[in-house]
Amino acid sequence: MQLFSSKRPGGMLGFSIVWFGQIISVLASTMTNFGMTLWMYKQTESATAMGMMQVAFITPFLLLSPIAGAMVDRYNRKLMMMLSDLGAVLSTAAILILYTTGHLEFWHLYIAAVVNGMGNTFQWPAYSAAISTMVPKEQYGRANGMMSLIEAGPGVLAPMLAGAILALSLKGPFDSFALIMLIDLTTFFFAIGALLIVHVPQPEKSAEGENAGSNLWQEGMYGFRYIFQRPSLLGLQMIFFFGNLFANIGFTVFAPMILARTGQNSLVFGSIQTAGAVGGILGGLVMSAWGGFKRRVHGVLLGWMISGICFAMLGFDGGLKLWLPVMATMMLFFPLVNTSNQAIWQSKVAPDLQGRVFSARRLIAWFSQPIAPIIAGTLADFVMEPAMQSSTRLARLFGPLFGTGPGAGMGLLVAFAGVASAVVGLSGYFVPNIRNAEDLLPDHDQA
Repeated sequence: MQLFSSKRPGGMLGFSIVWFGQIISVLASTMTNFGMTLWMYKQTESATAMGMMQVAFITPFLLLSPIAGAMVDRYNRKLMMMLSDLGAVLSTAAILILYTTGHLEFWHLYIAAVVNGMGNTFQWPAYSAAISTMVPKEQYGRANGMMSLIEAGPGVLAPMLAGAILALSLKGPFDSFALIMLIDLTTFFFAIGALLIVHVPQPEKSAEGENAGSNLWQEGMYGFRYIFQRPSLLGLQMIFFFGNLFANIGFTVFAPMILARTGQNSLVFGSIQTAGAVGGILGGLVMSAWGGFKRRVHGVLLGWMISGICFAMLGFDGGLKLWLPVMATMMLFFPLVNTSNQAIWQSKVAPDLQGRVFSARRLIAWFSQPIAPIIAGTLADFVMEPAMQSSTRLARLFGPLFGTGPGAGMGLLVAFAGVASAVVGLSGYFVPNIRNAEDLLPDHDQA
């Protein structure tokens, strides 16, 4: 089939082409998400309502992940990536039509988040597994560093570009927000076009892959058996499960905290996001050039510890002079965590098993995500915020650090979440199966 011909660009060149298409598309999608965050908070002024967006996005992944991973291993990985991009095109187009015709309600964004979550369920394991077949093992760190730039890089320009477009104050049904969504739709075709012109090799079947199951459900569940049979891999996933639980509690209320403390100032919110994106880009560039610690587990555990401490400081009532440098420092260490962890798994798991194993791995790590927004939103709206807006014992005790009034309770919650996630990273050094994971697990090409 000519679409997937091996004569098309492959290796690092092919990967770089795909990477470029993705970073253009993600830049525009980040602009849309920025606009949607402002629009949603204006409509609801509720941390719970905004947190439910995250629940809507992650739930399809939790339900479909085993089947998606098996399909990534069984079918053409490039096709899986293209279909996920197509789903994002359809959901964005639907929101644009509803918005320009005056029929958009905030709950429509939940439906769009579900569709985008379904696409991401297939996209992430396909992209992660494709790296193992496109680039040599010694370049996993560099390739994963480049992928981390996709997560952080667009955040530098997106808030500024989105803010500039929103500042145009275009009138009529096709206003500034609609223009951002139209740009987003256009750039999806950069991502799809990049995939069309490259060659993504399919992995050779390993002995384990031949015995992984005879149907999609068995193949999907094999990913969980694979992890649970290897205590070191399971231990790494527990670090991410508990770390994500606390981090997501904090991130759920972070945007409403900033908006509440600044009178819904989109410029301040955008500046903080940009500072974080700058830190993420610097971290990604460092990882692209360096590749991380020789013992990658140090990158995972130390990264969690340092980023957690920084996250706790974001809850303080320090204004931009504190939030900007701390946000940048926190995001500087995120690529170290994710790139180090990704390289461990890509080195230890056979390529033809990575779709289902990576899907199972991400489901374990993300299983807390539907829970965290509910916990965070409920605590913020009904417990922490009321307690920190009056002369209560809690307000007297923590007021000097977190202030009082709107956003103070959410700030205290962010600080707690950051400290807890740092403790999770530290705990890994006390568990031998985690601390010595790279020694206990053979590389897949040496097994």
